[in-house]
Amino acid sequence: MIKRSKLSNSINVALLASVSAASAVSVSAYAEEESANVERIAVTGSRIQRQDMETASPVTVIDAAAIRSEGFTTVDELLQAQTSMAGAAVGSSTNNGSDGVAQVDLRGMGSQRTLVLLNGRRMVNSGSGADSSVDLNAIPVAMIARVEILKDGASAVYGSDAIAGVVNIITKKDFEGFQIDVQGGMTDKSDGENGEISALYGFNTDTGNYTFGAAYSERKGVIQSDRDWTDPGNSSTTPNGSLDGMVKDADGNWVEREEGYDFTQDSFYQTPSKRYSLFANMTQELGSDVILTGDILYTKRKSNQQLAAQPAILALDVCEAGDDPTKCFELDQDMIDAGMAPNADGQIDYRKRMNDVGPRIYSQDTDTWRVSAGLEGSLDINTGMNWDVSYTYGNNKAETAVENSINATLMADAIYADQDAWLTGQPMTDQALLDSVAYTEKADGGNEQHVFSAGLNGELFDLDAGPVAFAIGAEYRYESGYYNPDPIIVAGEGTAAQQDPTDGNYNVISIFQEVSVPFTEKLTGEFALRFDDYSTFGNASTWKIGLTYEATDDLMIRTVAATGFRAPSVSELYGGNSGSYDYLEDPWGNEQDEQILVNYTSDEDLEPEESESYTAGLVYSPSYVDGMSLTLDYWRFKVKNAITRLDTQNGLNNCFAGDQATCELFNIGPNGDLSNLTNSLTNVGYQDTSGIDFNLAYRFDALNLDWTISNDTTYLLNFEQDGIDYTNTIDGNFGAYAQVRNNFSIKAAQDDWSVMYFNRYIGEMDDLSAGTKVDSVLYHNISASYFINDSWMLSAGVKNLTDEEPSRVSNGSDGGTVPEVYDTIGRTYFAGVTMKF
Repeated sequence: MIKRSKLSNSINVALLASVSAASAVSVSAYAEEESANVERIAVTGSRIQRQDMETASPVTVIDAAAIRSEGFTTVDELLQAQTSMAGAAVGSSTNNGSDGVAQVDLRGMGSQRTLVLLNGRRMVNSGSGADSSVDLNAIPVAMIARVEILKDGASAVYGSDAIAGVVNIITKKDFEGFQIDVQGGMTDKSDGENGEISALYGFNTDTGNYTFGAAYSERKGVIQSDRDWTDPGNSSTTPNGSLDGMVKDADGNWVEREEGYDFTQDSFYQTPSKRYSLFANMTQELGSDVILTGDILYTKRKSNQQLAAQPAILALDVCEAGDDPTKCFELDQDMIDAGMAPNADGQIDYRKRMNDVGPRIYSQDTDTWRVSAGLEGSLDINTGMNWDVSYTYGNNKAETAVENSINATLMADAIYADQDAWLTGQPMTDQALLDSVAYTEKADGGNEQHVFSAGLNGELFDLDAGPVAFAIGAEYRYESGYYNPDPIIVAGEGTAAQQDPTDGNYNVISIFQEVSVPFTEKLTGEFALRFDDYSTFGNASTWKIGLTYEATDDLMIRTVAATGFRAPSVSELYGGNSGSYDYLEDPWGNEQDEQILVNYTSDEDLEPEESESYTAGLVYSPSYVDGMSLTLDYWRFKVKNAITRLDTQNGLNNCFAGDQATCELFNIGPNGDLSNLTNSLTNVGYQDTSGIDFNLAYRFDALNLDWTISNDTTYLLNFEQDGIDYTNTIDGNFGAYAQVRNNFSIKAAQDDWSVMYFNRYIGEMDDLSAGTKVDSVLYHNISASYFINDSWMLSAGVKNLTDEEPSRVSNGSDGGTVPEVYDTIGRTYFAGVTMKF
């Protein structure tokens, strides 16, 4: 029998039970003493089956009760509320460019550098096609038993993508009975309604358990202009059309444009979505100590975003002597008198916001499948050697559309044919003319994944301090992705930027091993080594070394050093050209427009990103304060050869200064010709970030109540990327890297009821673009639950109780702020009921 300290027991029960004290329970949470004879279990961050759940790596657990108590209806919501998150992961608040996807951004290092697992196995990348990250919308909250966040580099255990850490979503298993959950909410302004209804049914047999579930959720939109704090938009592209920066007034005279267009009246702060999910888990003993496990998940997502009407920005060819006037634009005398003239290319700028057609309505219809099955058993029950084999298949398909898009080629032809109709200075009424240039942009894409894995784990031999445990295995993984833009976009005939199709695949064969060595009763070493051979770039090797030392019965010290990598994704390798109108300044003065077309290209010769990670900390459970535990961890991540794009503006400036190599790198022609301006992906980026995590968990009895207090703090010491220091800054392009983020909760419970208060603090930051201060924000949430009897439970709560407004950001991504960082919809009420039979 292995003797374990109170500290060890505290960690084990905390993770096993996932106490719903607050939104997050750290590995150091309180637990009662338990028996030393514990079944061996899997731990996130290791393939070794172990009795003790404490490891050298810091792990945070969020359980189903905690998710319910805060009214979360999506996985990304609950994850992005954690203090260990930063940057600006896309989600329900991302209206422009998200395609309805929801992601997680651990440490702000990019969603592509956080690995997402489902029941310890990889989840297929998902979204609109050829995606590099998992769409968390594919995983319904109703099926989650708990979420484990490994805040340490884990490539040596799981392979590519685990540079910043791992999110392992554990589903409900071994369920018996029938349960229905209904939850809904809305803002105090009577919009943004959301709701979910789910059913769970499970039964036991003599040799197994079968659990089935279904869920439907719906979220409605919130328009930006419906919040009085929203900064009005000021686009230079106005509904009545402008020519060379001038518009016609009510008297038909050409005057300079003075007022811009407010696009917030058509844009969402919260995007609408509907999700339908089916899921099942099974465990079946097959005899001879062999167990069959499996899970299946299917999710259909129908989502929408809405932006202001398409801005049509056309370079019209100006007629010269002898030109066919139906093939070019004629400058009349009034235009010439107003100072209009063709540029050096013989063209003139025409802009019109196509309000006459209607707002751009983006829609996605995605289907995501995942099926995983495994066999596990013992070679010989006396040797403690266990084997396992598994297969996981994932498939994601998407159809996307953009209503009220504009065909730029047809619109230019229409203007040449009847330019007076487009220059009235008044809204257009000729519906047939508008219909001739408008169309619905359609695209499709998808991702596919196959993973075969086999492993052996157990105990090699005994040392004085205990057995040496190990795990070895091999894995084959195949990934493919494709994306087919609308043919009009591929041809470059739309007002949106030209884009090429994406199609590609790769495979990887991996061999991995782990060893856990108890050097003494107090000191344990953890060692992992992994070799991956890719069909694209070759091979990569990663390692991990971890140590835990129980200095006293109350104090454990832990540290980990590891290397990691991220393989280039399908879109990064095979994405082709994807045009983008970027806000740039032309140093030659040839381009008067502040938005200049940049061709974004991929590169089949990309190499993997490489990383180093270090964590060191302590777990302290003081024996003189029963029920209290503390964790303190220092962490640092360094990434080199990061896949990135160079700074386009810097490239323009260097080329203008005479650096010919830069001119060639960006495809800048003679005399500043930007007609083929190109920015390709390359392995030149880097990241260097460090910080400190602190957690306090305390459970005690007082005033005839059971109390639970939890506090999580992340203090960012440094975040530097590609030569720019983002520490304690915020910007619409990169998101927030607050120096201080803190979550605090206190819960009181007695018998059948409980009440919880929770607050979330985001510290003051520097506005990266303006150099000014951005105010800190403190959000307050309250919730309560009541068990009417063994079958019925009610819950209710309020998020953002004091209706805090988001902080203003000069270069915000939307509405004068960064919706991915701050609450943009205001006070929200939620309530739910659970019925179990």
